[in-house]
Amino acid sequence: MRASTLLRRTLGVTGLVVEDFAFAEAGLIVRVRPRWSVPRCGECGFRASGYDRAAPRRWRHLGIGRLRIWLEYAPRRVECAKCGVKTEKVPWAAHRSRFTWDFEELVAYLAQVTDQTKVTELLGISWRSVGEIVSRVVARRMDPKRLDGLKRIGIDEFGYRRRHHYLTTVVDHDRRRVVWAAPGRSAETLGRFFAELGLERTRSIETITIDMAGGYMKAIEELAPEAKVVFDRFHVQRLASDAMDEVRRSEARDLDATAGQAIKHSRYALLKRPWNLERREKEKLSVLQKTNASLYRAYLLKETLAEALDYRQPGHASRAVQDWLGWASRSKLKPFVKAARTIRKHFDGIVAYFQERLTNGIVEGFNNKLRMIARRAFGFHSPKPLIALLHLCCGGIQLDPPLPSPTET
Repeated sequence: MRASTLLRRTLGVTGLVVEDFAFAEAGLIVRVRPRWSVPRCGECGFRASGYDRAAPRRWRHLGIGRLRIWLEYAPRRVECAKCGVKTEKVPWAAHRSRFTWDFEELVAYLAQVTDQTKVTELLGISWRSVGEIVSRVVARRMDPKRLDGLKRIGIDEFGYRRRHHYLTTVVDHDRRRVVWAAPGRSAETLGRFFAELGLERTRSIETITIDMAGGYMKAIEELAPEAKVVFDRFHVQRLASDAMDEVRRSEARDLDATAGQAIKHSRYALLKRPWNLERREKEKLSVLQKTNASLYRAYLLKETLAEALDYRQPGHASRAVQDWLGWASRSKLKPFVKAARTIRKHFDGIVAYFQERLTNGIVEGFNNKLRMIARRAFGFHSPKPLIALLHLCCGGIQLDPPLPSPTET
């Protein structure tokens, strides 16, 4: 077998001709050229007339062990009727990339399963090159129809840096994947999503799950008024938990040392559901019931709202929440009076949960994964590479890395 044929089969790249090879300090340099004779525009891919020839360039390819392999070629520049003077298209790499298709696919696969610094160590490329490769792979692999057929979506924010740097993420409940993300967390940010979605696809959205952030609600009311809004039940339940904790802190501040001793170390016992309590925590609640009526009433209010949200029948659940609102408003506990006003303001969206039984849990789950991705990459100076990694890991992108085929032993 000829050496050029062996090298061509080893490279695994179709559409090229191996002309020569040489060993150098950088590794194995394989001189190649496209199989087609008429050059093609690197931007649009159409045939175009030659303009001139650039200096030889090298593209990093998959190595063999510790041996790095480079493809070398002096590309022609073409005069395209549509794009102007551009560098010609090559069959082994993307336009303006110095890495081959297979190499970029492997980088993206490793970025899915390990941290970005480890990818640089394994493949010997820079941290920035990993981010640029991931962005290119995502642009190629991301489903262009991911915004089609959306019926039920979840919207949430994610803080990726200090000093109020946020992303808005949109998740498809049915396909369980992230379909859109952008920097910011305002009504204007969400408005860009609906603008990209278009009027027809926006009208097809039936249900939107969100927390009670005012900015998102404003955009939904203006741009997707026909969609049913469902407020996440765990954010509603958290209102009561936070109100109860505020009552606990207030009681601890106002009581003397002797009376405050019963409140000490009671926080987690008050926050837990009854069936999760340990023996010592049950004893702590029993003491609170006898010594601090206000705090125990706050505990009962918290538990009663949680029980109301557990109802399966919408009618019973709606009446239970209305009864709770009346009790909380008359409780003489300022944090619960405030929480009742908030729940009454968003009552329709809270009741919608009993009909749809949807929460923002899947969105929160993706946010936790995004938090892990951000830590794995050891921080980002801009949201663009983070959004690319989010789509790569949570957007349903299927990669085809050049891995060995599994064999039986």
